[in-house]
Parts: sequence; C-alpha cells; structure tokens
Amino acid sequence: MLIKDRATLVNTINKAIASAKIADMHTHLFSKCFGELFLYGIDELLTYHYLIAETFRYIKMPYEDFWALSKKEQAELVWKTLFVENTPVSEVTRSILTIFKRLGLDVNNKDLNYYRSYFESRDLDEYIDQVFKIVGLDYIVMTNDPFDPKEKKVWDSGYVKDERFKAALRIDVLLNTPEQAFSKLREWGYKVSISESRTLSEETLSEIRRFLGEWADRMEALYCAASLPPDFSMEDGSIRARLVNHCVIPVCREKKLPLGLMIGVRRQVNPGLKLAGDALGRADVKAVEYLCARYPDVKFLVTMLSYENQHELIVETRKFRNLMVFGCWWFVNNPSIIENITRMRMEMLGTSFIPQHSDCRVFEQLISKWEHSKAIIAKVLVEKYSELIDVGYELTEEQVTRDVHNFFGGNFRNFI
Repeated sequence: MLIKDRATLVNTINKAIASAKIADMHTHLFSKCFGELFLYGIDELLTYHYLIAETFRYIKMPYEDFWALSKKEQAELVWKTLFVENTPVSEVTRSILTIFKRLGLDVNNKDLNYYRSYFESRDLDEYIDQVFKIVGLDYIVMTNDPFDPKEKKVWDSGYVKDERFKAALRIDVLLNTPEQAFSKLREWGYKVSISESRTLSEETLSEIRRFLGEWADRMEALYCAASLPPDFSMEDGSIRARLVNHCVIPVCREKKLPLGLMIGVRRQVNPGLKLAGDALGRADVKAVEYLCARYPDVKFLVTMLSYENQHELIVETRKFRNLMVFGCWWFVNNPSIIENITRMRMEMLGTSFIPQHSDCRVFEQLISKWEHSKAIIAKVLVEKYSELIDVGYELTEEQVTRDVHNFFGGNFRNFI
C-alpha cells in the first residue's frame, strides 16, 4: 500500500518497529545458567559504571572509601546523589526512569526500597520472558571470554543452552595482553611461548589456532570479537598484529565467522574509578582498511568509540562489502550523537548497516537502550522517507517494513 502523507508514514514506521524481532548483536549480558554473572535488579543498575562516574562529579568522597562500601550502600549513595539531590537529566539517569516506566513502576517515588521490593519479587524465568517481550527481542549475543575464570567454570561444567542468549568468542586478553593469555594457555595444556626476540613459533601459532577453534565450536559462537586501543595497527610488527594475521583470521575463515572489532578504548585513564575509569581516543582507520583489503573472504563487524572516527569508518564501509559498521558504542551512545551518526550512515550507505546494539551489562538496560534508540532511528527514518515522498517517489508500507526489520535484525543475520 502506498504511503501518501506524513501521518501514515509515521504510523507505518512505528508499526514496523513494534513488530520487528530484534537481534541485539553485542551485549555484555549472560544467560541464567551463568549465575552471578547474570546481572539484574536495581542495585546492579545503580552501580553501573556510567552512573558511578557521574556520581563522582558531585561527591567529594575518596574513591577507596566508595569501593569499601557494599554494593547496596554504593547503590544508595548513587540514588541519593543522582535521583534525590540532583535532577536525572543525563542519558544514563533518564534510562533508569525509562526502565521504571516500562515495568509499570512509579518514576517519582524516592524510596529506593520501593524499587528493591519489586525486583526482589520477580521470578527470574518469567522476568526474562517479560523483558524480552517488552523490548521485542528475538535474541541477544553475549560477550564470552574463555580467560574469565568465573565464566570458564560455567562453560566447563554447568552451561545450559538458551537460544535467546547466543555466544560471541571474546579474545581481548589474547590480543591485548598476550603474555597473560599465554600463561593461561600453558596451564590448559597448549604448547605456546614467546621467545626473547618476541617471535612466535609455528607450533605456538598452531596451538593458538587450535584454542580459538575449540572455543568457537564449544560456544557455537556467531563471531569472534575484540575491544582494541586507538593505536591498533596491523602494520606495526606487534604480537597482536601477528596473532590476528596468523591465528584469528585463519580460524574465522575456517569457521566462517566474522571478526568483530571495537576500536578506540583507552583503559584506566583514572584507575580510581575502576571500570568507570576508561576513556577514548581517535584511532587510525587504516587498520580496518588493511584487514578488509587483505582478507576479502573474511567478514568484519566494526564499531569505533571516537565520534571523530565515524565519517572515516562510513567511507571505508562504502569501499568494502566485507565490512559491516554497527551500533553506537559506549561514549557515542547518546541521543544527539546516535541521531547524527544514523543520519550520516543512511546518507552514505542506504540501509546496508546495523544502526544499533545495546552493549548492556545489566539485564534491564535492554529496555531503556532499545526504547531510546528506536525513537531516534524512527525520527531519522521519517526524515529520509519524507524526502523520497516529497520528490514524488511511490513509497510502500511493505518497503518500510522490510527496511525496518533489516535494521533491527535482518542485516546482522544476513551478514553473518
């Protein structure tokens, strides 16, 4: 059916978004079988590192005194500081209110125990279903690190497959701290070493490939992934570059797995803030170009942390069909920036990209991150489709629904 006016267009976009089954292709969430790694509830939400960083904008407490508090006490301090003594206008505080609203809670209640009572009364299995339904999720993709001892313990004994929670093999430790990774690999029986001259033997490279292949199979991983610093290079002769060239790429090729790269994080610029102490830096997009050009038979999922990198990355995506730009990661996951990035991508890539992922660490964040992003993406779609209608293009409801469903899951499913 043809769309002839703005009201019909808005209604069609909203209906399409409401019916889309979202594939959230990158999160830090875990399924229920991972026990304590499955983070949910108000105290976990309030002690999320975004909120902790904002809290320290207002309080003078020494960092070590804050970390000495129990999680419950930390949550109470964050609540008092950001939601009682100050107005929750930042994106991360507004997100908490969005979660409350969608769960049917009173957003104006200042008693933290009111919210605690709600979350503590939930049956976890029913609650997971409830949140998936609210968001419109088909499945989410976890971040799965075999070097994390808590997580590895579950994979070794206790993992229960849940089709709603799919895996991605995370290899940050291997690429960013190879000595640490090699020490663990030797403990697990892999014959790996780094010589005094910083060379890697063929036996070492073969063993690392064996490790990656075994874990990709065990997890049934949808892709391999790594978070990398701004100075990431494929032409600096580093151990990281050699591992990518001689281990990661061959395994991705063999297993037909995309390689996901999240580039631009500078770790622990303020160690006192712990997880909240990371920052960003502008990266060199040439590393992405190198990989896409050298390995045209391997697919790459890429997002970058610096706003200044976004235009360059879009241009690279135009040049390489084995490159898929995705999401608005971390420090660019703010409404004004999401809107501008989405608009830039549509203007240069059409609908051939993945506009968003949630990057959630706490389960309920799925609600706010997707609700906010849906509204922004809808706004840009209305703008771009209106431009077509204005020149006389006959736009149909079927076209809009197809495009929207691709944005929220189809593009990722088709790419992998």
